Amino acid sequence: MLKVLLSFTSLIALVSCAQLNPFQAGTSPISHSLFDTLLKKHVDDVGLVDYKGFLADRDKLRHYLDLLSNNAPNDEQWTDYDQIAYWINAYNAYTIELILDYYPLESIKDIGSSIQVPFVNTPWDIKFFKIDGEKYDLNNIEHDILRKKWEEPRIHFAVNCASLSCPQLRAEAYTGAKLDEQLDDQARRFINDGFRNNISEDQASLSKLFKWYSGDFEKVMDVEKYINQYADIKITDKTGVEYKEYDWSLNQTE
Repeated sequence: MLKVLLSFTSLIALVSCAQLNPFQAGTSPISHSLFDTLLKKHVDDVGLVDYKGFLADRDKLRHYLDLLSNNAPNDEQWTDYDQIAYWINAYNAYTIELILDYYPLESIKDIGSSIQVPFVNTPWDIKFFKIDGEKYDLNNIEHDILRKKWEEPRIHFAVNCASLSCPQLRAEAYTGAKLDEQLDDQARRFINDGFRNNISEDQASLSKLFKWYSGDFEKVMDVEKYINQYADIKITDKTGVEYKEYDWSLNQTE
């Protein structure tokens, strides 16, 4: 009888611990509806962000960030698309939170040291949030997870660095169910946006994203062929190619 009682007590203890562990909640994909509502409210049709509006709704944003923090993707029960959507949304939501921590400012690069060394002390290297109990920075999401785990160059059209030359912040959250359609749309919008990429038959002034991450695109196909999948005007052997200066000004509404 004593052995039975001890076993029953141990079982109760194990169940209680499981209930208290918030990181076991990520067994199925989470809803991004709260972030979707915030994006629709505070991002305009050209991807500019009303950061003052986000400040007013910061409790709601932080509620969504808590949801992300406590529900890391589960490889066994989340599809690849569900996982990619989660990490893109996490990157974009935590970038907004970082901007709000220092707002008002003129550029995300105003955060931190005036002398910034990539992967050492840039805004993207600040470990200011936790997921599944582990500290993360924005570079961890982009480079250690999204780029490393999946050969999906379209992520570069979706993650937003809060700057004008970045791809537009989408005014809706990414979801696994719509991810392929959303990423295609982001690629098409970015490539045919004359501010970010200016393509004519004679000359193509391209975003430096295609230079910085050329290796990611070349894993799939030649960079120019990749662009031509979405470009209204195609790059040919006769087209001169150069790269635009990157505008790091904050992507804010007036």
